[in-house]
Amino acid sequence: MTENIKVGYIGLGLMGKPMAVNLLNAGYPVVVHNRSREVVKDLVSQGAEEAFNPREVAEAADVVFTNLPDSPDVELVVLGEQGVIEGAHQGMIYVDNSTIKPHTARLIADKMAPQGVQCLDAPVSGGDIGAQQGTLAIMVGGPEEALDKVRPLLDVLGESITHVGGSGAGQIAKAANQIMVAAQMVGMAELMIMAKQAGADPQKVIQAIQGGAAQCWTLDVKPERLFKGNRQPGFKAYMQEKDLNIVMETAREYGAPLPAAAVHAQLYQAMLQLGMENLDNSAVIGVIEKLAGTALLEE
Repeated sequence: MTENIKVGYIGLGLMGKPMAVNLLNAGYPVVVHNRSREVVKDLVSQGAEEAFNPREVAEAADVVFTNLPDSPDVELVVLGEQGVIEGAHQGMIYVDNSTIKPHTARLIADKMAPQGVQCLDAPVSGGDIGAQQGTLAIMVGGPEEALDKVRPLLDVLGESITHVGGSGAGQIAKAANQIMVAAQMVGMAELMIMAKQAGADPQKVIQAIQGGAAQCWTLDVKPERLFKGNRQPGFKAYMQEKDLNIVMETAREYGAPLPAAAVHAQLYQAMLQLGMENLDNSAVIGVIEKLAGTALLEE
């Protein structure tokens, strides 16, 4: 596959837009579609080509990316009326950057195969900053031959690209990723509030433990924002809650016990009930604050 490959990108949200922009800036011709048209016009002003439905994107592109909220959205965009499948053509590669059920990824791969299309489920991790900087971790399921063809594109989007296995394996890896992300976010929230209630400076506590066994991406990135009172996304809490639902459904399907993840899923559900759904996933600290009757920052 040459560098002159034409790329389609559908789903230009907090993650999808900067990823599409990075592909544009790398010199690839990109045709874009999104339900909200304002972001499409913005990318067109940066050199992208406009499409009015997923079918048009597929007809125009050699590789089609999607980055959508949930499994039903991906099914509709790919398999529905005016969907990607209606514009699919022999040799096209479909890459889904969404986080969805492994079952859905496998279903789509099976449906697209008769059209001569190879499918890769390629969810990402690294948040909006990783999307902007092209430093995402990308976990890939599907044919290795297809991954080899699109790897130059993925190299624009991420620093770490791992072929996990067949169709659905990328989504299984992402579910595993979200188990760890939730655990880190909740653990960080708990330790901060415990430190505050026990009379230690939470900022000094974070500094003290960052260099030891507790060191992780969450402690490296999130505390500075929280100590400034910034709980804006990032990665929205309702998306973390959705991902944990996928985790729990997948665990039930395969009989995997996840006692801690089940509690973390409940804490993110509580965020939604408390009206915190559009805050950052690190703002789960707000639920711990409610339980403790205290706040990280004094009013």
